Amino acid sequence: MSFKSGFVAILGRPNVGKSTFLNHVMGQKIAIMSDKVQTTRNKIMGIYTTDQEQIVFIDTPGIHKPKTALGDFMVESAYSTLREVDTVLFMISADEARGKGDDMIMERLKAAKVPVILVVNKIDKVHPDQLLSQIDDYRKQMDFKEVVPISALQGNNVSHLVDILSENLEEGFQYFPADQITDHPERFLVSEMIREKVLLLTREEIPHSVAVVIDSMKRDEETDKIHIRATIMVERDSQKGIIIGKGGSMLKKIGSMARRDIELMLGDKVFLETWVKVKKNWRDKKLDLADFGYNKKEY
Repeated sequence: MSFKSGFVAILGRPNVGKSTFLNHVMGQKIAIMSDKVQTTRNKIMGIYTTDQEQIVFIDTPGIHKPKTALGDFMVESAYSTLREVDTVLFMISADEARGKGDDMIMERLKAAKVPVILVVNKIDKVHPDQLLSQIDDYRKQMDFKEVVPISALQGNNVSHLVDILSENLEEGFQYFPADQITDHPERFLVSEMIREKVLLLTREEIPHSVAVVIDSMKRDEETDKIHIRATIMVERDSQKGIIIGKGGSMLKKIGSMARRDIELMLGDKVFLETWVKVKKNWRDKKLDLADFGYNKKEY
């Protein structure tokens, strides 16, 4: 029996559930999740492999109107995937009406000439009648190869969507080893897990002015633990104070929660040290963006 493979991009506005979907398919966390928009900043591959096939999912940053150099990087990173894939999953949220952002994405998809599946996520939040009218509205805007309603959070219909993608795969190479689940190195995943806890615990007090840099990551021979040193970058002194918290309480909580996730991912005991540093206006400085892992080499 021949082996089949293909690349699938997941596109959509911020916060429609792209990372939640990818994590559900992969069966573990490889993309961080938050109810704050623009949580995903880099393209992240999820490599789904069986004996017969390999589907390489590319989770992209939510497409929005950029206001900073970081925003420009994120949007271009998302659109650049259209040059790389065999199929696009255009994900929308069942509980949100079609907006200008959705229309803008569809215009780019029409020009890309790539098969597009409309994925209506969060169906658990709406009445079926509302879902049908929304699907009808989108069908009038563009010719989709398929329309698949899902709930990525609950897992409803996700396996059916994967089956549809499998059926449309063509004979091809196995691009990655069977046990590899993402293209990003462990250091990137560790930094993302720390950033996720900052977003989770600081809520609206800290906007997307946070970056995490892994300064070192190595095994301590004496304790047999992975020793990780990480720096949390912010743009203002006031943000530094919020992340550290009274007597260092917030930073300790961030580190404790992140360490548990990192240990699950690495399958090893971890000693995590974190610091907070101010780097003013880093989101608009190309050198800082490159230093923190957001650079144009990605596309």
